[in-house]
Formats: sequence, C-alpha cells, structure tokens
Amino acid sequence: MARSQQAFTLLEALVALLVLSLGLLGMATVQLESLRGAHVGYQRSLASLAAQDAVELLWSRLEAGHCPGLGAEEADWEARWRARIPGLEGRVASGGEACRYVVTLEWPASRLADEGETSFVYTTRLPGESP
Repeated sequence: MARSQQAFTLLEALVALLVLSLGLLGMATVQLESLRGAHVGYQRSLASLAAQDAVELLWSRLEAGHCPGLGAEEADWEARWRARIPGLEGRVASGGEACRYVVTLEWPASRLADEGETSFVYTTRLPGESP
C-alpha cells in the first residue's frame, strides 16, 4: 500500500509541474506581446516627432517665402530621422490646397511586430503668408 501511494504522489507532482509550465509559458507570451506593443508605440512616437520636425522646417522656410516646400532639406530631414527609425521613408508633399502639406512616414515593421508596413500620415496647413 505504501508503494502505490508513493507512485500517486509522483504523478501529482508531474501534473503540478505540467500546470506550472503551461502557466509560465502563458506569462511569457503576455510579456512578449507587451514588448511588441511598447516598441510599436515607441516607433509611432518617434514618427510623430519626425512629422512635427518637418512642420517646424516648413514654418522656418515660410519666413523666407510664400508657402514653402522642404526642397533639398527634405533629404537631410529624412536622413536625420532614419537613424532613429530604421528603414524610414518620409515624404512631404503639397496637399493640393494652398499651404496644405501632407507628411507621410513609412517604415518596415520591427522584428517584434507581425505587421508588414507601419505608416503614419500627418496633415498640416500653414498660413498663406509669413507672420
């Protein structure tokens, strides 16, 4: 009788170890999803800052003329932000209306995210003339 009780205790320990392993695997999955979300949020925050930087460049160019574009500065602007967001492709285009600009940023999804492309579109309108 003592022998069958020992085997039963070993079986209980194995089942408890299996349940514990499944719980830890579930917690690891939750942690990975949390890291993915935080990293994508970080990249989107940087994209927002890059778009604001482009708008500030447009404002500084407005002082020199009427409804400016970024021109040659666009390549410098994109290179500066590409160092922070790998694979960044940025465009600043006129939105059709006077002094309306669309800043489009696209970058490949990070190694943590499952999506293909991540994009951010920011639209702004400057006054028609220098303040």
